[in-house]
Amino acid sequence: MAPMGIRLSPLGVAVFCLLGVGVIYHLYAGVFSSRFAAFRQRRKVDLRDLLAVSVEAAVLGGKEVKTVRDENGLNEKSKGKTREGASEPLTMGDLQSHRKMFNLLKNTFPEITVNSEEHDNMVDKATWSRDIPADIQDKIEGGREVPTESITVWIDPLDATQEYTESLVKYVTTMVCVAVDGKPVIGVIHQPFTGFTAWGFVGQGSNMRPRSSYSGSHPKVIVSRSHSGQVKGYVHSAFGNSTVVMEAGGAGYKVLSLLEMPSGSADSVDQADVYIHITFIKKWDICAGAALLNALGGQMTTLKGEDIDYSGTPVNKGGLVASVGVDHKAILEKLPNWDPDKH
Repeated sequence: MAPMGIRLSPLGVAVFCLLGVGVIYHLYAGVFSSRFAAFRQRRKVDLRDLLAVSVEAAVLGGKEVKTVRDENGLNEKSKGKTREGASEPLTMGDLQSHRKMFNLLKNTFPEITVNSEEHDNMVDKATWSRDIPADIQDKIEGGREVPTESITVWIDPLDATQEYTESLVKYVTTMVCVAVDGKPVIGVIHQPFTGFTAWGFVGQGSNMRPRSSYSGSHPKVIVSRSHSGQVKGYVHSAFGNSTVVMEAGGAGYKVLSLLEMPSGSADSVDQADVYIHITFIKKWDICAGAALLNALGGQMTTLKGEDIDYSGTPVNKGGLVASVGVDHKAILEKLPNWDPDKH
């Protein structure tokens, strides 16, 4: 007798498969859920953590900057020339600091965008210590999370490199800035040769404060050493020939000159009322200062009073005016028309 064939019901097969899927889902739902939750968590960053790691990165880079200068191992080269014709030096201090700062940030938060003034392929395994400094814990609450895709980090591993090569180290800083949707939110400015670190978190707090008084009508204006001739004429046409114009290196230093420095660091920074720059400048130079001033109720705008977008291209073409404790709009209204693109 021939063996009888067995026919499987399509409906039965479907029911069986559905039951199997149900069993698998029941067994592994917890695993899938935790993995999806972890994925979602990785896609957001707590800004207090990012402030803490930014401070650590700036300090770590600063140690490299100081060591190279102290050991006189600059190995200076030229990256080219600025629009004003000045040479742009590159030293081992710039590179060593970049390697530490960039890799620390990327190793800790690999999904965020980090833009640095320098570029180098050397990998450093540094990761965040997970330490949150006491002053940050006291002033800043955790739990403010933002999507990683909204974050742009700008780092300047060595601000005032020209002055660094000339041993004018009081102008030298290392800086980290965190922008969210193009707006500067966290700013860190570290002085490697005094060890002081200034930080600000917009809407949350800062370890800095404005000075008790400023002059808006006859301000002391701080400008860049690299093109002081042009900017002096511009400032004098705005505020009069008797206006004091102070030359300094480093955008980070110039922002600190607008603020009250702690007693141990006060002698290392001159005091100014307004910071003006009339040519192109890179966002890694100014983003940290913008965030710090914003956290203290100050402003940093273009010469026309426009907000600066800290995403996209690294070049700010509109010049800048930075102030705190004065009427920023009144300062802007005194400035003559000027097109940085034509100078």
